[in-house]
Amino acid sequence: MELSLPQKCLIGLSPMDDITDLPFRELCKEFGADLLITEFIASEALNRDAEKSLRKMRFTNEQRPIGIQIFGADEEELLRCLEVVEEAHPDYIDINWGCPVRKVAGKGAGSGILQDIPKMLRITTSLVKRAHLPVTVKTRLAYNADSMHITDFAEALQDTGIAALSIHGRTKTQMYSGTADWTLIGEVKNNPRIYIPIFGNGDITTAAQAVENKNRYGVDGILIGRAAIGNPWIFEQCQQAFRGEPEREITVAERVDVCRRHLQAAIDFKGERTAIFEMRKHYGNYFKGLYNFKPFRLALVGTSNADDTFALLDRIKEHYRNHDN
Repeated sequence: MELSLPQKCLIGLSPMDDITDLPFRELCKEFGADLLITEFIASEALNRDAEKSLRKMRFTNEQRPIGIQIFGADEEELLRCLEVVEEAHPDYIDINWGCPVRKVAGKGAGSGILQDIPKMLRITTSLVKRAHLPVTVKTRLAYNADSMHITDFAEALQDTGIAALSIHGRTKTQMYSGTADWTLIGEVKNNPRIYIPIFGNGDITTAAQAVENKNRYGVDGILIGRAAIGNPWIFEQCQQAFRGEPEREITVAERVDVCRRHLQAAIDFKGERTAIFEMRKHYGNYFKGLYNFKPFRLALVGTSNADDTFALLDRIKEHYRNHDN
């Protein structure tokens, strides 16, 4: 089943647990993300109607095209959860064969399945056949440096019927260390027998890098993960760079205002306590590069209620007012 996408190099938000939730995706879409994917969701949790997992599936029509990403190691559990996922009416379903963290990969899910390529292909085929929506896959180069690499099984993944393939340029055992290897991503994309869209992921921290990797490797799209945390503007900057336009300056006042909106939306979506805790991951990038910011950063991650946090954000805006003038 094909996935209807614009005919351009797409810039998308890569799924990250407790980061790429509905409120943050709203901001990324506002600032130019072409493609969104939910946080990854365990099939077993969906099958037992776990509240947090069901909440992760929520999205707005403004976020389309959007995919719901699922993970698991048990074929029957994955097949059972399709009905729950399809009831949410996403544009596509993404299978996570790429997460390297122990609690996922250690159970044979995520990139753990890269130790058993035949099982990965079998489960993917079953999901594609059962689903009523396009199915895509996100994976890594291999389990480790000595394993079969993506260039050897990308065609087999394509043959399962998936609509697109996203590749993170590291192995499972690398986790997030070292440098993402885009050469193998490029080899997959430039294989004349590959006809589905190929997305690259890994180490894209600037708009210039996005343009360079698109031009060098010819990928159909680029997914941005860690560099987007607290920085939804990176999508706007990538769009500007692809159009050959200069980046506009992001003022401190705008950073504070967007951060406030993000925090308030997170509170409304998942409650004050959870929102205050999870927002701590974003503050460093929201205010990256500001001189003498460390005392404010320590204060932000130390606050435990919304009123104190909003007051602190107001102080930051006032303190750096001259910086914008």
